Amino acid sequence: MLRAAIIICLPFIFLGSSVKKPAPKLKWQQLFNGKNLKDWTPKIRYHDLNENYGNTFRIVDGKIQVNYDQYTKFDEQFGHLFYKKSYSYYLIGVEYRFTGDQVKGGPGWAFRNSGVMIHGQDPANMKKDQDFPNSIEVQLLGGAGNGDRSTANLCTPGTQFVLNGKVIKAHCIESRSKTFNGDQWVRVEVLALGDSTIVHYVNGEEVLRYDRPQKDPVKGAAEGELIKGGSISLQSESHPVEFRKVEIIDLEKYAKDPKKLKEVVDQLMAEKRVAKQ
Repeated sequence: MLRAAIIICLPFIFLGSSVKKPAPKLKWQQLFNGKNLKDWTPKIRYHDLNENYGNTFRIVDGKIQVNYDQYTKFDEQFGHLFYKKSYSYYLIGVEYRFTGDQVKGGPGWAFRNSGVMIHGQDPANMKKDQDFPNSIEVQLLGGAGNGDRSTANLCTPGTQFVLNGKVIKAHCIESRSKTFNGDQWVRVEVLALGDSTIVHYVNGEEVLRYDRPQKDPVKGAAEGELIKGGSISLQSESHPVEFRKVEIIDLEKYAKDPKKLKEVVDQLMAEKRVAKQ
């Protein structure tokens, strides 16, 4: 009888061992606590690292607010708020909206303009008068109410990239997103896979995809040194903006397993995340 029981159970043992394991459930890590700027460091042009000139970056009602009410005029004091940790393989999500009026002296192109800088340089290595960190800028734009103006565009301070197999040296290229006028909340996500592929999403829709993020080339080379990862920062460019969410899923542990990485990414992007108003 014992032998018969073992024989009967064997098929179930083998069947169980062949069942595919479910994909891991991934959780978003919140990068700010809604109370203060702990874990974040400001770097504003013409000012020292960690000097939050004019209280530009602040927490108001649980949101990161970029404001200029203590400025007399902008004077090209472009700023960035850096998170304490660098990343290489990740999915980052931000929910933002533009508010109020642009500060006096802000450049015309910076109207309803901000950004999330990824794969960026260490802020400790920025010069005091440096305007932008060398990085990949996911440009956030709001509509002006009189035409099309996409968001989640790509700009390249000190960098370049490959699109459809060609090196692109243009400073900015537009995404395929629609225009977001007024003070509505918008969700932008960026999937960054080391020095291979970066994808921009707006309210769950893919709007831009490119490859091989790299530094500007030197000595006449066509391509520069590949950028595997780096800092993440939020931008101040003269127009008030709020961020109610800045969250990330770190994918580094899957970087050396392409099959598992694809499975995890497919699982993540199967869900369409849209900002609620």
